[in-house]
Amino acid sequence: MISSSLRLVPVTPANFEAVCAVRVRPDQEHLVEAVTTSLAEAYVHGATAWPRAIVDGDEIVGFVMAFLDIVWDPSKDPEHRRSGLWRLNIAAGRQGKGYGRFAVEAVSQEIRRRGGTRAYVTWHAGDDSPEPFYLGLGFRPTGELSGDQPVAVLELT
Repeated sequence: MISSSLRLVPVTPANFEAVCAVRVRPDQEHLVEAVTTSLAEAYVHGATAWPRAIVDGDEIVGFVMAFLDIVWDPSKDPEHRRSGLWRLNIAAGRQGKGYGRFAVEAVSQEIRRRGGTRAYVTWHAGDDSPEPFYLGLGFRPTGELSGDQPVAVLELT
């Protein structure tokens, strides 16, 4: 059960090791990068990455990283900017308790706060794909691919 103290917090020196210790189930490891990889990407893409620990009470139960206001395809439209969910890692023993839904809603709120009206996400297709989770939250496929991953959008109206 999710507590009323559920929140997203920045990754800091004080919680870094606990955040890096978040592991998804072994059968999901091929679907999402490890938190350490995400934090390295956040460092390299500091202007657009928004990494956060998902905390319930005093326990880190997951990690989420958004991308905020990136130019999607400058060759088509340099003003076309997008924001959305880049990574979502919920600890293996904490899945199915609403933490992922909370994280997506919190990222959506941050996008709205910054003036965005849509949230985007991609996922690996195939067995154990998170596609049903994202579709269940209202994301709809755009027909685009990012690499080999389908792109979906959630209207934030």
